[in-house]
Amino acid sequence: MSISLEDMSMLLKIPVTGKVVAVENFARYTDESRSDAIKLVSKLLGVSIEDVEEEVNISKGLTVRKCWLKSRWCPKAGARNTTYPPVECTARTYLLYLLSCTLFADKSGSRVSIALLKLLEDLDDVGKYAWGAAALVYLYRHLGSATRVQVSQIAEYLTLLEGWVYEHFKLGLATPNAKYMDYVQPRVRRWVQRHETVMNLDKVTWDPYVNHRENGVVHAMAFYGGTPKYMDVVEPHHPERILEAVWARAIYTGSSSDAIGST
Repeated sequence: MSISLEDMSMLLKIPVTGKVVAVENFARYTDESRSDAIKLVSKLLGVSIEDVEEEVNISKGLTVRKCWLKSRWCPKAGARNTTYPPVECTARTYLLYLLSCTLFADKSGSRVSIALLKLLEDLDDVGKYAWGAAALVYLYRHLGSATRVQVSQIAEYLTLLEGWVYEHFKLGLATPNAKYMDYVQPRVRRWVQRHETVMNLDKVTWDPYVNHRENGVVHAMAFYGGTPKYMDVVEPHHPERILEAVWARAIYTGSSSDAIGST
């Protein structure tokens, strides 16, 4: 069992199909890519070249700090001579900050990849990207890295991973969110985060979304087998390894309903 594109769609309600989340010129740190990154930030966020250069020097890479981003749209109370950038620049700043805190969080917890900003240049196109597929690739890569002996931390949107666990495994102390609104909010909001959760791995919900698909049919994207991409990272997606377990359980029980049983 593994998290899939359908999980991304159901849990977060973000698109898993659309334009590839990838840009050119920012894969490696070079003098040219650094210069391009500084110009991009200055243009799209409405910040002077000098301010961006100073920030990139502090961040040391093709990144900027989250605290610096936040100060662009949320200046300290009482600050004098505060000038606000155009609305479009403020919107890009906030979206970049949001992506870095959720779908593409890094291990530092404090830096943001400038490459993501390129995807926010045309705000009308932001909703056309396959954010869910890109986030799944990012999750796969960092879950793989976290299994190595020398690695002690993990990046990614761990709230998503926690929500997936709650959907598929019977947890004795998982707390439902009383304010959750089905079909309105993402399913990841169904649960309240707790630290003292008890897991019962003998009971697995193989298909938690069976009553949340139109006519109970699996979304076509659940059958996609291939290599989704995020920036320069490509990871294989093998839905047949997941769906075989669901189908086998359905055949065993004689029903396609929510199958819960031994692993």
